[in-house]
Amino acid sequence: MNPIRLGVLTPSSNTALEPLTSALVAAVPGASAHFSRFRVTEIGLSAQALGQFDDSKILAAAELLADAKVDAIGWSGTSSGWLGFDADLRLCERIEERTGIVATTAVLALNELLRIRGVKRLALVTPYTPDVQQRIVANYASIGIEVVAERHLGISVNHAFAGVEPRQLRSLMGEVAEAKPQAITTFCTNLRAATLADEVERSLGIPLLDTVSTTVWGLLRAAGASPAQVKGWGELFQWS
Repeated sequence: MNPIRLGVLTPSSNTALEPLTSALVAAVPGASAHFSRFRVTEIGLSAQALGQFDDSKILAAAELLADAKVDAIGWSGTSSGWLGFDADLRLCERIEERTGIVATTAVLALNELLRIRGVKRLALVTPYTPDVQQRIVANYASIGIEVVAERHLGISVNHAFAGVEPRQLRSLMGEVAEAKPQAITTFCTNLRAATLADEVERSLGIPLLDTVSTTVWGLLRAAGASPAQVKGWGELFQWS
């Protein structure tokens, strides 16, 4: 069996996505996850906060992953939600030009899943501030997807996102489910939400598309492996 090496670009202050990603990838025989960080400490719309996502910093981290000869590189972050989805398209193009390795992102994979299932009514749960949340809602509206319900926690310190208790996230999911969306997304890769997918889907009858999970789904597809090998982390892994 040939090994499958998945490279993951990680915000420097994130503590949730690495253990979650490793657990998800462990479900695929022969697969492993490898991480490279660049500095992200704050989520907001200020020039300083937006400057953290300058492509040069991300590309330097991607080049380090290329040294490990990974089969695919994924940006496990949701910045294009407020920067605009084209930001991730450009980033993937530049990663592939610089490294020769196929690239994807949490948000591009999420959007592909929404397209596959024809989702037009989406519920959004994030830890972000109101202005960031409004930008995400507007960007989804621009591609024909209505955010029919949303909850956000008003936090801007990236490290703090991982401190949000899963039970609080689960409660917010129950609230947005009342609007009868076709899917719920937990839109932040420093939330401990991915493990809730099976229970949420059984209880609410609505798919949970967590962005740590969407990154892994996109990476496996990019590497030529079947996401369907991942069991117990939500129905999205069976979508193709």
